[in-house]
Amino acid sequence: MLRTLLLSCYVIALPLTISFSLSAQDSLKSYKFPFPEKLTYQVEWRLVMAGTATVSLSRAGSEIWQTNLDIQSAGLVTRLYRVLDTYRLTSDSKFCSASSVLEAQEGKRHTITRLAFEVNRSVVRYEERDLVKNSNSQNELSVPPCTREIVGALAALRTAPIEPGKSATFSVTNGKKVANARIEAQGRESVALNGKTYQTVRYEAFIFDNVVYKRKGRLFIWISDDGERIPVQFKLQLGFPIGNITVLLDKQQKL
Repeated sequence: MLRTLLLSCYVIALPLTISFSLSAQDSLKSYKFPFPEKLTYQVEWRLVMAGTATVSLSRAGSEIWQTNLDIQSAGLVTRLYRVLDTYRLTSDSKFCSASSVLEAQEGKRHTITRLAFEVNRSVVRYEERDLVKNSNSQNELSVPPCTREIVGALAALRTAPIEPGKSATFSVTNGKKVANARIEAQGRESVALNGKTYQTVRYEAFIFDNVVYKRKGRLFIWISDDGERIPVQFKLQLGFPIGNITVLLDKQQKL
């Protein structure tokens, strides 16, 4: 459950073909991102510390970025359902995905899932190996150019901010499905975390209700309204039995 909720947070930034144009004033803004960094988050579920998530971004070459996401459950959640996941993504200078690998250890499950994006054929190949059941499943989908998957997509949104009052329509893929989704910039808000106040833009991603996920729900994200465009807070409003999930920035480190 923890991995699904955290990866849901990163889905919002999967713009493949964003259908909006920046104003002249927006285009003149100087954004510092991207740069190598490490972001650490705390996950709260029903007012209980549920786990941690760490996102690291580094250069693997002049035109290549490496994104690592590590998720680990904590406290009560670990006793109920232990989660220890690692996600590795390789993308180009525009954060268009090249390949990703997810090793998920959740409860009694242990799987390895790979995505391979073939630009020349405009397809993504999906493969999941179940190490417990010793089984494999595969899929191949046609996708638009510069397709982005879940984790690397956050970086893409940070480089292409949507101003309040505007929205974008985009295509997303998780290797099993390609869907059109919309992200809406709803307003500017102050967010106080760990004694620091961030000026942010609040976005809502419309990925539930049979868009990307079947379940009903809402997803909000707050990104700092400055050159670094730091994702400082996520909130998921889901129905029974999960309820609400909050993901809060704990620490930012420039590498």
